[in-house]
Amino acid sequence: MPTLTRFLLFTLLLAGCDKNNLPDQQQRVKAGTDAVASLQQGSVANRDTTSTDSKPSAGYVGSKQCASCHQQEFQSWRGSHHDMAMKEASDSTVAGDFNDTQFDYYGTVSLFFKKDGRFFVRTDGQDGELHDFPVAYTFGVFPLQQYLVEFPNGKLQALSIAWDSRSKAEGGQRWFHLYPNEQIKPGDPLHWTGINQNWNFMCADCHSTNLQKNYDLGNQTYDTAWSEINVACEACHGPGSNHVQWANRPAPDIADKGLAVSYAGRSKAAWAMDAESGIARLTQAADTPTEIETCAQCHSRRSTAFPGAEAGGRLLDHFNLSLLAEPLYHADGQINDEVYVYGSFLQSKMHAAGVTCSNCHEPHSLQLRVAGNGLCGQCHLPAKFDTAEHHFHPADSSGAQCVSCHMPAKTYMQVDARRDHSFRIPRPDLSNKLQTPNACTGCHTEKANAWATAVLQDKFGAPPQKHYGEALYAGRHGLPGAESSLIGLIADESQPDIARATAVSLLPRYLSQTSLQMLQAIAQGDEPLLSLGLAQSLESVPEQIRPALGIPLLYEDDRVTSALAANALFSLPQHNYPDAVRQQLAGALRDYLASETFNGDRPESLTNLAGLHAQRGNPQQAEAFYRRALAIAPYYTPAYINLSELFRTAGREQDAEALLRDALEDVYDKAPIWHSLALSLIRQQRKAEALNYLRRAAESSNSSARFIYVYAIALNSAGNSAAALAALERGRQRFPGSREILSALASINRETGDLQTANKYEKMLR
Repeated sequence: MPTLTRFLLFTLLLAGCDKNNLPDQQQRVKAGTDAVASLQQGSVANRDTTSTDSKPSAGYVGSKQCASCHQQEFQSWRGSHHDMAMKEASDSTVAGDFNDTQFDYYGTVSLFFKKDGRFFVRTDGQDGELHDFPVAYTFGVFPLQQYLVEFPNGKLQALSIAWDSRSKAEGGQRWFHLYPNEQIKPGDPLHWTGINQNWNFMCADCHSTNLQKNYDLGNQTYDTAWSEINVACEACHGPGSNHVQWANRPAPDIADKGLAVSYAGRSKAAWAMDAESGIARLTQAADTPTEIETCAQCHSRRSTAFPGAEAGGRLLDHFNLSLLAEPLYHADGQINDEVYVYGSFLQSKMHAAGVTCSNCHEPHSLQLRVAGNGLCGQCHLPAKFDTAEHHFHPADSSGAQCVSCHMPAKTYMQVDARRDHSFRIPRPDLSNKLQTPNACTGCHTEKANAWATAVLQDKFGAPPQKHYGEALYAGRHGLPGAESSLIGLIADESQPDIARATAVSLLPRYLSQTSLQMLQAIAQGDEPLLSLGLAQSLESVPEQIRPALGIPLLYEDDRVTSALAANALFSLPQHNYPDAVRQQLAGALRDYLASETFNGDRPESLTNLAGLHAQRGNPQQAEAFYRRALAIAPYYTPAYINLSELFRTAGREQDAEALLRDALEDVYDKAPIWHSLALSLIRQQRKAEALNYLRRAAESSNSSARFIYVYAIALNSAGNSAAALAALERGRQRFPGSREILSALASINRETGDLQTANKYEKMLR
């Protein structure tokens, strides 16, 4: 073990367990011990979530109760997107045309009609045949409205044919399909009856108040419930019973008036216009994280790790936040997939300056506080910025709108244009280098990025030399200097935390003594997003180093981070850990088990649970969980790969081969299956047959540097060094920073006597 690693582990075992000890540590230790014991017996225990807060627990009372005192706010909320987030289907809530209207999708003609006062759709079901399905609920209202259908076992499924609520002039008032360019058939996870259109998991917790999924892992049933069907007052203000009690009998000694959460802190903010820059500056700080993180519970790309989130709660206690990873974000942080604002806003100078959501959005009606450029003019002096001198476009034109350049939009779900909330300055100078869009050529599509770069440089001067997107792009693609670029970004506290955290998540790909020291500093630090980035990537860290980075994360205040760390450490030997560390690991592992059990309606979590059983020496339970994952998601490649590995370790190589051959009938991404099948055949000494599957994996559009490397090594071992080098050269074009490919090129060229080329690649490895 390297000296640095030994030193880190020694220091960690002496002091790491003292980091941020939680008040309820003893409760978590007991809970963790019980969870580990239950896992050994083949079952999963639920975590005791009894609150230790001395404040009386509050209950949900409903928006009508709130309206009795807060009439103005209630009226502003009525009819808003939050109010209309989900409703029972009725004449007053259904926007779509159900007057015997037909819609043809690749030859399947669906009919929307009414019968006995109810709304129906006749469309293809799970069996591919037409059936009449009653519509139970509306989902959303504008610019589209979807419809939910009840299925057995408590499931609700979202129809993929939606109603375009826009005006006819905008192209709306019509039925349309969410996937118009590909035929989605029954059995596909994207078919409306499929797992990825399931409301209970995919959509529910952000469209209703106090949503409880209530999935029963044993029976595979839902008993999903809510306090209110839509996003009502208590979704943002927390349960209101204590406040109602206070309102009925005001007590001066109750300073918080019984409110579950208060946003009054943000009103203390004071802003003053800086005449020189033309931009308002915060002169008196305010509490903005409470509001922002409450909004982020839904307005972010995240997965729910632990149920029970309430307004004002810590985001990372309940949600695993997506960082600036591909394909969700472009390398420079611009939106690509649906990411729902928060991750973009965290990158912005607005966030850094102290701006919060309600500065721009009225929180009850959800309308913008001021129309058009007047909204930006609250903080950006119109005389300086709302001029043709600044934006180069005729007044009142679309190009003259601040959002056109600084908040470019992307359309999702065919009709829903959403703006990027990173409020960025266009950087066409980076577009070719980072393969990213920019607002300039997004509108001026006939122009080149170089043209836009020249225009902006002529007006505003040369852009800053560095952008965090450059480091993230290098880290994503393994470019030379990626490690130092990522370390530089992480160390630069002037950069957005979410960009730095993303760099942390990429850095384990480039481990050295320098990067290991940086990651250890992150592990021992107190920056929540950076700790999350490390926890999300911890499984990719070599086992001999992982404890030095993972053990401090067990003591993180954020439950999601500590649970992820526990999972990454679970398979490693623990006999050298102090008792306190083992107990902390047990507590965090119990949380991880609770999280995966909560999400046991998904193949990802079932596969994770199977892996935990396999690590604890419970192969029968592991196989059962893998089988269940494949039963609900026959396309899910990781379950096949992991189950085949379980068979291999049990000496069932022929079963592994048969499983992988069956997988080829169902999976969409065949490259990992071809690769694993080839390795199984090699173990059975069927090397010629294996080489064919290695080739398929290496040449696939979804290949990896690893697949190409293994294929080339196999070719070289078979005596075909020329073909091996050719495969590696092609691979280097696709993965220019792959150290495996570069190492193989150096080694094989040296073996064949081409020392000059070998030296070239060896230099690239330094």
